[in-house]
Amino acid sequence: MSRKPELRGRAARLARLFPGATSSGQAARTPFVLLVVLLLGGGLIGLLVLNSALSEGAFKMDDLQRDTKNLTDEEQALQRDIDAYSAPDALQRRARELGMVPGGDPAFLDRDGTVKGVPSPAPASGGGQTSMGAPLVLAPEALTAPPAAAPAPAQPSTPTTTPGR
Repeated sequence: MSRKPELRGRAARLARLFPGATSSGQAARTPFVLLVVLLLGGGLIGLLVLNSALSEGAFKMDDLQRDTKNLTDEEQALQRDIDAYSAPDALQRRARELGMVPGGDPAFLDRDGTVKGVPSPAPASGGGQTSMGAPLVLAPEALTAPPAAAPAPAQPSTPTTTPGR
């Protein structure tokens, strides 16, 4: 059948250095090499996208952690303010600023309508020292006194100008 002629000498050396493009081994390897190159390229692009997504998630998590820390600090500051305002001495001071005085002895009503205890009115002057447990009630003179008689909370003063100057 058809046999390839044997090359001798210089032609044989050149043929060994440059194999022919018509060889069947070269043609069969080309799709495989292309497939491997495409898979490697796709894998690299996939890793790049995955790395970018992870970095973006890390930045978002860092921002959320910073926001959480700021909100926690603000919550603790507000809780300290609430605790300071709800302390017994602060409540008593604020009640006195509003014109309240310690109340007298209370009386209680039973379900059948009987009164237990003897009520006593609040003292007319709130100048005496009282215990922290006594409830504060509005003093009778605070009800009839003009609003200027009650101590006003401190407010920043604003300069006033007269029209003639």
